Amino acid sequence: MHPAAALVQGKFPAEVVEVVEFRGDTTLVVKPGRIVAICRLLRDDPQTSFKYLSMVTGLDYHPQSPRFAVVYNLYSHKNHNRITLKVFLADGAPVIDSVISVWSTADWHEREAYDLMGLRFKGHPNLTRLLLPTDWAGHPLRKEYPQRGQ
Repeated sequence: MHPAAALVQGKFPAEVVEVVEFRGDTTLVVKPGRIVAICRLLRDDPQTSFKYLSMVTGLDYHPQSPRFAVVYNLYSHKNHNRITLKVFLADGAPVIDSVISVWSTADWHEREAYDLMGLRFKGHPNLTRLLLPTDWAGHPLRKEYPQRGQ
C-alpha cells in the first residue's frame, strides 16, 4: 500500500472510502468532510511531504450518482512520488472546503473548477469566474450544458 494511503487510513479511518491501485498509481477516495485536514497531513508529515499541488479539477459523472467529484493530484519532490485524492460531492450541492489554506496555488485551480463546472469551494477568498466573462450563464463543462452553447 502507498505510504500516504496508509497514513491517511491510520489518522482518518472513517474518512477513507477506497484505495485504488492501478498501474503504479494510487488514488485515495475520501469523504469531503475532512479534506483540509487530510491535505494538511499529507503536506506536513515528513513521511509523505506532498508540498506540490499539481492540479485540482472537477468531474461530472452525469447521469450517475454521486454526479460530481473533485480530484487533487499531489507530488512530493522529496520522496519522488505522487498520489491522487478523489472526493465525491452531493448531487444537489457540489460544495467542498477550499484547500487554499494548505496550498496557495489552489486559488487558481478552484476558481477554474468553479467557473467551468460550477463546483463551490467553501472558504475560498475570491471564488469568481477565471476564464469566462462574469455575465456568462452556466458552466460549460457540465454534461447537461448545450454542446453548441447557449
